[in-house]
Amino acid sequence: MSDFTRLPDLASRALGGAVPAANDESFAERENLVRPEAPVAHAAFGHRGKVYDGWETRRRRTPGHDWAVVRLGTPGIVAGVVVDTSFFSGNYPPHASVDGAAVEGHCSVDELLKADWQPLLPLHDLAGNTHNVFPVHSDRRVTHVRLNIHPDGGVARLRVHGHAVPDPRLVDAGPLDLAALENGALVTGVSDEFYGRPQQLIAPGPARNMGEGWETARRRDSGHDWVEVSLACEGVVTLAELDTSYFLHNAPGSAALTGSGPAGEVVLLPRTRLQPDTRHRFVIEAAPGIDRVRLDVFPDGGMARLRLWGRPTAAGRAALGRRWFDALPDVQALEVLGAVGVAPQVAGRLVGARPLAGEPLAGLPEPVRRLLGGEHA
Repeated sequence: MSDFTRLPDLASRALGGAVPAANDESFAERENLVRPEAPVAHAAFGHRGKVYDGWETRRRRTPGHDWAVVRLGTPGIVAGVVVDTSFFSGNYPPHASVDGAAVEGHCSVDELLKADWQPLLPLHDLAGNTHNVFPVHSDRRVTHVRLNIHPDGGVARLRVHGHAVPDPRLVDAGPLDLAALENGALVTGVSDEFYGRPQQLIAPGPARNMGEGWETARRRDSGHDWVEVSLACEGVVTLAELDTSYFLHNAPGSAALTGSGPAGEVVLLPRTRLQPDTRHRFVIEAAPGIDRVRLDVFPDGGMARLRLWGRPTAAGRAALGRRWFDALPDVQALEVLGAVGVAPQVAGRLVGARPLAGEPLAGLPEPVRRLLGGEHA
């Protein structure tokens, strides 16, 4: 995808992102950095001075720089960042850089600050009251990013756009939403997004209002609207959820689901009548493995969420596992292999031999086969 800003914001609070630490937040709270809505201007003054919708540090009188650590709501490979200085005109930082880290489990702030931080974006100049857009060239999966501002100042939002890369060890634990953004699914095409972005269809959690779904303009022709989703991996869909919650007078009249994969195109759900403000659930019988889905809505309207519950195929689970392992930073990859009992010498050879995408599972040690291929290994 050439425009990385069309990719999901992995740091967004809407995906579960948070800001667990910052060295200073004297004028405005660090948590504002990952709010999903656009920043707004405030005219009020409070005890800390003028109220800003962002993160703002004090005027630095000592050497050094300020920083804030963001936990990604969905770990993944970063394609680009936006350092948004909206409404910070005389108090924005003149320079910024971004680092990334990959952390196993749920660590404390102290442990997080000691993580193996690696550069994602070198020091760049910033402009005030501007969306400062920077591509990132990385092939490593990260769980956290650190925004460094030099030397101090205010940033309204930090957007971290990229590709979600789920942990396959979690995928093996239970039913999988093959269409979930947090599992690596991605919207790849749409007929219309006049009122609501199609990415919201596959966002975590229920929609809280009509604005958190996908909605098209009113059609005045004989056609219909659609959205295409590339699934987290090749899988078998067993339950589909088409949720029109909050769409009271503008839900589609009907919808259909069509999948495609190694066996070609298959109808998952024929054109079926929908109701407004309703969570529709449909059992899908005997579907083959697919890796893409098209949702057709007739003739137009809005939908809050699309869920496609199922299980990976053997090929899908192996592709998911290898993609994850190949994207791990070296330190985390060694930690992961050590946790499943792989000897340090063998682990070092495997990590150095990556990518393993073309290696047959049969040639790998048994713990690694199970890690990369799950129950299918």
